[in-house]
Amino acid sequence: MDSKPMQIGQTEESLTSGDENMSVPLSADPPAVASEEALQYLQSIAPEELGELLFTDSLVTTSDTGKELGEFTVSIELTRHSGQECLLIHANSHGAIDNVPMGTSVTAYVSKKLQTLEQTHHEYVKLEDNHLDKKTYIVLQDGQYVINRVITQGEQVQRSDQTYSLESMKGFISEGSNLMLQRVMVRKGIADNLTFLSFDPDAVLCKATYQPLEERPQKVGENEVVVMGIERTVHSKSDMPTIWQTYFISDGHLSSRVQIGSPVTMRLLRMPPTIFRDDKAEPTKFPKKPLNWEEDMQLYSKFLDRKEELKGDHATYMKHHPELKALLADFLQFLLLRKPEDVVAFAADYFTAFSPSSISGSAYATSKEARYAPRPNSPFKKQDEQS
Repeated sequence: MDSKPMQIGQTEESLTSGDENMSVPLSADPPAVASEEALQYLQSIAPEELGELLFTDSLVTTSDTGKELGEFTVSIELTRHSGQECLLIHANSHGAIDNVPMGTSVTAYVSKKLQTLEQTHHEYVKLEDNHLDKKTYIVLQDGQYVINRVITQGEQVQRSDQTYSLESMKGFISEGSNLMLQRVMVRKGIADNLTFLSFDPDAVLCKATYQPLEERPQKVGENEVVVMGIERTVHSKSDMPTIWQTYFISDGHLSSRVQIGSPVTMRLLRMPPTIFRDDKAEPTKFPKKPLNWEEDMQLYSKFLDRKEELKGDHATYMKHHPELKALLADFLQFLLLRKPEDVVAFAADYFTAFSPSSISGSAYATSKEARYAPRPNSPFKKQDEQS
């Protein structure tokens, strides 16, 4: 049976383990509201202010003893989404703590007013014999936000679907739009205690406050620079607040990032190169080469023309959709981490989880179809053998 998304204030979670499927309605809480100052701040952002903030940041994750544990990258560039020019924001953090691989990736389409159009948030922890995987998909469609969440731990799968009206999401800042908002704040300035909306770790809508931190010196490579900081606090309704302190160079480049209470810190090891704004590049032209064939010259000429036409069309599509590289990179990284025997079924499971119209039930439902061979550790294979 298809799962029907619930309205704001209502959440339905389905827990799937083997053949069991249980739905538990959760109680409603008063909705969080963004401050008027925060809404005015978003409206004051001019599109031309974003043009100088389109670049890539790369930090190294280190322990409190200075040991390198992984890396953190953020890239922001222009793209199009459903015919609308917008920002493509991609963040990826991966590494290992106490020899346990873990990582987080965010891919978001954000308007030039920092409204989230679509976002995929993926977190994983590869524990021995007990993998934990969380996927949250947010999409703005038909005048409302739809949020799908899938949590997989071992063979247990928990799903939740929610919908929110646009009015209730005014001032919402997703994990993706937060990365651009903080760059804007570095250039534009920030007032004390701006209150936006965000999701807590349990995907519950709550308040998120931003406030400036005092400037401080930081050594980056052989240079010492003055950096400014922003503290972001996500006020969960059911748990302790989550606090991030992030510092930036004056041009908006990240210099350090830390979650309060975490044993790891993300730091910039070398000064980023100076960014020069280039004019819009002209499309690549493919000059025709002379053909000196004795037979079927006209036919072969038409073939070459069609070939160049297709190459140009494909190149244009890739240029307008740079998210393809980020999407495939995340999938390949997770594929190599899990190393499944049935790659086709694994890919189907991986991408189906983000569909806003996905069917409730097991995340591995597609492996029951005839075109997929059951994996040795598939829960469906065990069921078949028992029956």
